[in-house]
Order: sequence, then C-alpha cells, then structure tokens
Amino acid sequence: MAATPTTQNLPTVTAYELKLAWPLGAFFIVFFLAPLVLLFIVSLYTDTTMTHFGLTQYAKFLLDPFSLKVLGATLWLGVEVTALCLLLGFPLAYVYLRVPGWAQSVLILIVLLPLLTSVVVRTFAWIVILGRQGIINTALLELGLIDSPLRLLYTEGGVIVALAQVQMPLMVLPLITALTRIDPNLADASAALGAGAWRTFWKVTLPLTLPGVIAGCLLTYAAALSAFITQTLVGGGQMLFMPMYLYQQASTLNNWPFAAAISFIFLVAVFAVITVFNMLGKISQGYANA
Repeated sequence: MAATPTTQNLPTVTAYELKLAWPLGAFFIVFFLAPLVLLFIVSLYTDTTMTHFGLTQYAKFLLDPFSLKVLGATLWLGVEVTALCLLLGFPLAYVYLRVPGWAQSVLILIVLLPLLTSVVVRTFAWIVILGRQGIINTALLELGLIDSPLRLLYTEGGVIVALAQVQMPLMVLPLITALTRIDPNLADASAALGAGAWRTFWKVTLPLTLPGVIAGCLLTYAAALSAFITQTLVGGGQMLFMPMYLYQQASTLNNWPFAAAISFIFLVAVFAVITVFNMLGKISQGYANA
C-alpha cells in the first residue's frame, strides 16, 4: 500500500535555497541601490565643483519658499490627478462587470489603449485636442457656445486631464480586480433585507473594494508625480513641478549637488505619501476581511 504523504514530506516555500534570489538581488544592487547611494553622496557636496561636504543643498531647498511651493504644487497635482482618475475610473470598472462579454473586451481595450501607445504620442495628441484650434475649441465654436477659443492648453486643468487619461489604467485595473472578488450574492442579500441600490453600494460594495481603491490611488499618484513629459509638454513651461525643477538644475544650470538634493527630498516626500497609502491599505484590507 502506498504511503500517505505527510506535511513533513511536502516542500515549503522556505525550503528553496536563497542563492536563487542572488541574480535578482545583484541586479537590484547594481542598477538601483548603487546609483541611489552615489546620488546621495553628490547631494552632500556644498558647491558645484564638488570639493566640500555638508548639508548646504538640503538647507537651501528647505529654507527656500519657492522650492517648497514647487514641492507642494507637485504633491497636490498628484492628489488632483488621483481624485479625477478615481472619480472616472470607479464607474467604468463598475460598468465593466455588468456588461456582456463582448462589451467587456471593448472596455478593457479602451482602458489598456494608453498603455499600448507611446507617452510622447499621447501627450502630443492632448496638445492637439486642447489647443486654441484644437478639437474642443473648434467644436464649441461651431456650436456657437463660445465666441473665442478657450485657453485649455498650458493650464493646470489641461495637465490634470492629460495625466488622468494617461494614468487611468493604473486606477481601473485594480478596481476591476477588487470588484470581481465581491460575491454577487451579497448584493442580493442586501436587497432582500430592504436596502436600496445606493445603500448597498455605500454599505457593501464600496467597503469591500477599498483595497483596490487604495492600490489604484497608490499607483496613480506615484506615476502622476513623475510624469515629466506630460507635465512639461502640456504645461508648456507655464507651471513648474519637481521633475522639471530637477531637470533645470541638472541640465541647464549644471548644479548637480542641488539637483541630487532635490531628487532625495522629492523621493522622501513621495515615500511618505506612499507610506500613508500603505497604512490605509492595511486598514482597509482588515476591514474587508472582517
């Protein structure tokens, strides 16, 4: 008679040797950690000739109201883009689960289309759309709704809309995943207990999708902050955000120590926001599993 396998004979995840992780670990050290350490060392130089060490560059940024304003504007831009993506993405993900299979294929293609197109092409498309002679202004003029073209390009609103379209897949896909994990019988049980559609949404659906909401907000926020091309082309240099500020210091002024300090301060600020998102994600995960 064949022996019955026991838990002692079954392989476990921790049974594999750690040396299998060395290739990935070496790649991470060489191409991420080492450049980050070198960048931090550069940020400690007090002058552009890189002869003396100190915290001058960090003090220069943190004590400068203009630099702090640029940092605050960048962080707030991420909030606005994330909020718009959530506002538009949640209904899209909700509709995705309630349409036939062929319609789901069309919707997922529309959602993934920005990821299949170069970011430069997408950004120039928004320049065409938002320009004074673009699609929106032309349509409004032909309909007689406006007398002169609106200023849509090179504005903060234009940057927010363009970034939201570019980052929309990062919001919608986690929401779709979270919504598909909800048992459909919960909505039927809520209706049987007398709850309407809106009450069911607020009391059942939304709480259970909070992990997906947090994940989508985290991805969207981080990507929107570092979208240098879209911020620069659609903003047209009229607004200054951290990626462009860093580029000016490094490439135009050749002030590499200050640019490195800007990079680390920006990294710490984004990491702090991401940490808050992770904490909210853990809380929402526990609430969803309750």
